[in-house]
Amino acid sequence: MDKSIKSISILIPTYNDICVTLVKDLLDQCIDIIGLDFEILVGDDGSTSQASIDANQEIDVLPHCKILRCTKNSGRATTRNFLARKAQYQRLLFIDSHMSVIDASFIDKYLQNANNDDILYGGYKVVGDEDGHIGNLRWRYEMSCRETLKAENRAKNPYANFHTSNFCIPRDVMLAHPLDERFTHYGYEDVLYGKTLREAGIQIRHIDNPVGFGRFEDNERFLHKTEEALHTLHQFREEIGDYSRMLTIIKRMKRNHLLWIPRGLYMLLHPLLLRNLKGKHPSLKAFDLYRMGFYLKIGNGE
Repeated sequence: MDKSIKSISILIPTYNDICVTLVKDLLDQCIDIIGLDFEILVGDDGSTSQASIDANQEIDVLPHCKILRCTKNSGRATTRNFLARKAQYQRLLFIDSHMSVIDASFIDKYLQNANNDDILYGGYKVVGDEDGHIGNLRWRYEMSCRETLKAENRAKNPYANFHTSNFCIPRDVMLAHPLDERFTHYGYEDVLYGKTLREAGIQIRHIDNPVGFGRFEDNERFLHKTEEALHTLHQFREEIGDYSRMLTIIKRMKRNHLLWIPRGLYMLLHPLLLRNLKGKHPSLKAFDLYRMGFYLKIGNGE
């Protein structure tokens, strides 16, 4: 007997991003599933790019699709909570607007695996032409993590390896356990959410049903986002705790009186690190040192 879910709300938070292709790909899959009741809601978190706003207007004329526009930028956590409240179906599928559909049975896999209680995380996969990204820091970083993106590896630490880029959740669970809206800047709201779900005893099941990640910001923009995320990490360091690998390493180094090493290297090499990371051949080792040094600078060595 077919036990798959037969209704779903697909929710896409976006900010200054054109997601018409993503919406159309999802719409085509949903239409092809006989008997499926569905909607696709795009939550625009106060976009300032008129080009994005104009292009995404096309979504409003597509069947089962709607854009919900906010007048100010409130952050990804607030936008996701807003979309969950507006959704009409019990099963919610959240997808980030810069992702792409890479499997013709993407929606059906979620419908077949979903039940009334668990959260499903499908993961993401780095896609695109390698030659076009060889000097891109974000691409190099993501490629270095590609083995950890497989479901069998994510499932070894299911809550710490959860991300909000592609997950399916019951609406009543999302409403009872919303994302923390204090996270108004970039980074780490999904890390704390994983901890929240674990403390609530809600299971996260990891499956291989990835979306494609193939659009990478330039190196300077990625560094800016990294620095913003590190400020967020420092702000919520007590709550995130061991769910952050960096905080775990810093705690261990502090206990062994070794923090002077990354702090000193960062201060000494800061201009060279920036030059490398913004250049054509960025080093991931330089990136690791830069991230830790920048975080320690925020916290005055703590």
